[in-house]
Amino acid sequence: MAKRGKKYRSALSQVDRNKDYELLEACRLVKETSYSKMDSSVDLAVNLGVDPRHADQNLRGATLLPHGLGKKVRIVVFAKGEKAVEAGNLGVEFVGGDDLAKKITEGWLDFDQVVATPDMMGVVGRLGKVLGPRGLMPNPKLGTVTFEVEKAITELKAGRAEYRVDKAGIVHLSVGRATFQAEQLADNVKTIIDTLVKAKPSTAKGTYLKKVSLSATMGPGIRVDATPFKI
Repeated sequence: MAKRGKKYRSALSQVDRNKDYELLEACRLVKETSYSKMDSSVDLAVNLGVDPRHADQNLRGATLLPHGLGKKVRIVVFAKGEKAVEAGNLGVEFVGGDDLAKKITEGWLDFDQVVATPDMMGVVGRLGKVLGPRGLMPNPKLGTVTFEVEKAITELKAGRAEYRVDKAGIVHLSVGRATFQAEQLADNVKTIIDTLVKAKPSTAKGTYLKKVSLSATMGPGIRVDATPFKI
């Protein structure tokens, strides 16, 4: 196991590893223990009592965060005609069809989200091997395959968080930046957890919210008391 650096050990010394912190206290502590010189991402991990091997427990979705994610979201759009014009007026990185597909195939990946109108999915489908592994494939469940192009782009720019449970039953996602106020981080976390609680599969057994933790990109993990959220 690699030896941790002095800054990490110093940050870790401020955290009680055996304590589940109240949410707002945890948000304050994650800011205090972030030792990056840059504006670090603050990440949330929620361990759920689900079995992702069952299709109905393989949770995936998106929710709009009240305080956004604190970063610019680079968006490309597959569309044509009026919808292409609509997208182009909203300041996205690139709008196109076969030309955009060719650009991506040749290695251009300077974007964070992909929106596509349903009639363009034939073109987008050919990019599955490129976009899929990077989590960039547009999906109707996430609102990124839609004719409501303006709505999709506006929500993504405002800070829509996408969640997906991994093979271990854990959801990992960003909830903001270390420069956010602790109250803003707490609001974002509450929104995500409330969304996950509402999405609880009827077939999930036992404790649903098992563990919740927060961490900065460069900082120790901080356990959050999940009791107020448990159902």
